[in-house]
Amino acid sequence: MSTRKSSFFNMLITLVLVTAGSAFALGFVYNLTKEPIAKAKAEKQKRAIRSVTGEYVNDPVQESYEVSREKGAGKKFRHRRRKGHGKEKPEASVNEEILTFYPAKLSNDQQVTAINAFSENGYSGRIELMVGVDNEGVIRNIEVVSHMETPGLGSKIKDESFIAQFIGKTAEDFDLRVKNDGGEVDGISGATISSRAFCEAVKQALDAFNETKDEEGNNL
Repeated sequence: MSTRKSSFFNMLITLVLVTAGSAFALGFVYNLTKEPIAKAKAEKQKRAIRSVTGEYVNDPVQESYEVSREKGAGKKFRHRRRKGHGKEKPEASVNEEILTFYPAKLSNDQQVTAINAFSENGYSGRIELMVGVDNEGVIRNIEVVSHMETPGLGSKIKDESFIAQFIGKTAEDFDLRVKNDGGEVDGISGATISSRAFCEAVKQALDAFNETKDEEGNNL
């Protein structure tokens, strides 16, 4: 009986030591990699902004702010509190769509806003874009930040030939729907769902820009 108790006790001690050692190792690795991962993420973000705005002379990340709207037909975007200004910005609701705006000031005194937009309706889930929009609401460029679409099909949303048809367009002069839905966008053959989600994200960015541009500087 005592031998059995002793064996159980030894196994328990061994299990505790192994668990503690694993937790320590995981914590050590996390602390070791946390800063490089955060730095790599920040650099990727800056590259995406620059790719849709061109070279800027300010710090768009530092000057970034958010706009949001409640999910549902007919809902309008509104400003959220600018990051780092005064009180903490309100907590996000599960019923909100939140976009981040990165205002980039160019050397020629022009401004292009990089808008981090998204659609949850890709063939394989979320598609995230960075959309560059100038002060007139014209699309300057679009960068695919992340997606999980099918290689060789939906992944073609990253192709320059697909993105090119959006450049120079506005929400007023271009129907941001695929032709299968009555719009003007040539969808990717065999990847209508991916094409439709891409269009949805671009429209989201333009709607957010047009609905909040007159409020900038007034209520932040």
